[in-house]
Amino acid sequence: MKMPAAVLWEPKSEWSVEEVELADPLAHEVRVKLVASGLCHSDEHLVTGDLPAPLPIVGGHEGAGVVEAIGEGVTSVSEGDHVVLSFIPACGVCDMCSTGHQNLCVLGAHLVSGSELAGGQRITARGQGVGTFCLLGTFAPYVVAHESSVVKIHEDIPLQAAALVGCGVTTGVGSAIYTAKVAPGDIVAVVGVGGIGMNAVQGARLAGAGMVVAIDPNAWKRNRAYEFGATHDAPSMAEAKEMISDISWGNMANAVIMTPGVVEGSMMADALALAGKNARVVVTGLASAYETEVTMSLLDLTLYQKSVHGSLFGSANPRADIPRLLSWYQRGDLKLDELVTRTYTLDEINQGYADMRDGANVRGMVLYDE
Repeated sequence: MKMPAAVLWEPKSEWSVEEVELADPLAHEVRVKLVASGLCHSDEHLVTGDLPAPLPIVGGHEGAGVVEAIGEGVTSVSEGDHVVLSFIPACGVCDMCSTGHQNLCVLGAHLVSGSELAGGQRITARGQGVGTFCLLGTFAPYVVAHESSVVKIHEDIPLQAAALVGCGVTTGVGSAIYTAKVAPGDIVAVVGVGGIGMNAVQGARLAGAGMVVAIDPNAWKRNRAYEFGATHDAPSMAEAKEMISDISWGNMANAVIMTPGVVEGSMMADALALAGKNARVVVTGLASAYETEVTMSLLDLTLYQKSVHGSLFGSANPRADIPRLLSWYQRGDLKLDELVTRTYTLDEINQGYADMRDGANVRGMVLYDE
């Protein structure tokens, strides 16, 4: 079938919205008609070249829609099912999946391979095969994806809201609850309150944090963070240090969650300085693949028993946590609709990313015709 899609042909160029050809699903694959796709910063890393991937590629990895067709052997979903696309596939049987770490499924090795799990590409454009980011490519109204990337949800959940838990919400909330292990009464610092960080703020709130400090140079985002659970704010880690010392009586933060647009090694010394004894520094935001030097005090790390943790997809299990988070949304405990600052058509995708770079959005979203 022919459809429009946003394709990246070269690094440091804009997304090209053009007609592509989408093939039918093969064995264990499904075709999903999308309702919405979030504009995540990770796709911007493809543009900047910080995240190397074979090009050309259709971007997008955060979406939800309705299953329209299934390939041979598909058992987890049926035509007509409402689904969220998880940017991390979960096979359910590898060592990581079977020990409760679906976010580290072995299939994740293929996320930026440029080829689908069953081999080859399902999209062609300009006479050649085109890859899909995170095995999805949600910057198009239809996707063909492996069933390991598809999670069935209840039909009474709005698909526009549900799209957000395919990446940003689950990553941010999980970073606080699962990776940072925030406990009731804890003091939490969240560095960078965009699409991921804002959800780390509400994850800390959901975990019962006593105080949540939103740290971001953008005053508008800092103010928005109070809607999601922040109790304090600061424009920089340096300016937050004295504040956190004051509100903690010198004990500093129990958890520091790093979710800036791009993590740099030079940030880690300041992050560690915000953390108290036995505290966790969680690195959730992406760094450039070429960033290999980190500056921090190893003596501080040892003498105060601090720890630094990476967090992929918020250490969440997509098949369990995507439905769980949506149940929290239905109860009114998790804010989803409030995250979307502005919606766009697919043709407006470059404007959406310009708005993200300008700090004008918490989360932009592309809507497709239902």
